[in-house]
Amino acid sequence: MIKVYKIKIGEKVYEVEVESVKEVNGTISTPSIPVSAPTGNGTKVEAPMQGLVVSIDVTLGASVKVGDTLLVLEAMKMENPIVSPVNGVIQSIAINKGDTVDGGTVLVVIA
Repeated sequence: MIKVYKIKIGEKVYEVEVESVKEVNGTISTPSIPVSAPTGNGTKVEAPMQGLVVSIDVTLGASVKVGDTLLVLEAMKMENPIVSPVNGVIQSIAINKGDTVDGGTVLVVIA
């Protein structure tokens, strides 16, 4: 069933449609970040989408844990934190703040 709501922000009125869904047993998952298998050169963290590098939150040699924010990519006017998939040390950073990257581009290597 779809419900229609009107939302007023400032002087503008927006009409929003919300669809009711059934709850299904399971968990909510977030999109995964493509990660190459660990190799002798470390784990490569790749861009999950095309975007603009807004910030780089790590430095070479820094220790990171699973879930730590490595950098932020802006795509479609939304900021997307790219987090570490593994525990380790930043071995290389292949991008700079302000770079535009394609999906699949290696961003960081973690040893």
